[in-house]
Amino acid sequence: MTVTKKVPFVTFRTRVRDENVEGPNPYRWEDKTSDDYFGGKRVVLFSLPGAFTPTCSTYQVPNFEKLYDEFAKEGIDAIYCVSVNDAFVMNAWAKSLGLQKVELIPDGSGEFTRKMGMLVAKDNLGFGMRSWRYAALINNGAVEQWFEEEGFSDNCEADPYGVSSPQNVLETLKAPA
Repeated sequence: MTVTKKVPFVTFRTRVRDENVEGPNPYRWEDKTSDDYFGGKRVVLFSLPGAFTPTCSTYQVPNFEKLYDEFAKEGIDAIYCVSVNDAFVMNAWAKSLGLQKVELIPDGSGEFTRKMGMLVAKDNLGFGMRSWRYAALINNGAVEQWFEEEGFSDNCEADPYGVSSPQNVLETLKAPA
């Protein structure tokens, strides 16, 4: 679906590796804003219910990583995954998946997800408030195309996956305008 809306401006609390930090946890806090991630570039953003969850860890994130170079050929500067998880969880998840290309964005408080209109209750799974699964093509902070899974609702029993898959997003990018 073609849309044109700006992504919300929020500050993300991230943890970045810093060799100047001594000890067993060489990371420091770094605030990054929506402008840092989305300003002046064309990116794919995708969101999912949670780090370390089955569909997200087995299919969605690994396939975006695998297809990264194909997205780059279509003029994509970066691929970001946002989830309502804190920076510690997102960093551990990236490490466990061996990510080199896809960057994970922690939305620990769910502020970005809420302002995107994608925050849903997942209490039925013991998750609390999480993101609905979606993807977006974003150009200089404006959403150009939107890929939202069907059935958006609180405590949805299903976990639909297909519309926001990397294969579908890439196919849409490659299609003649």
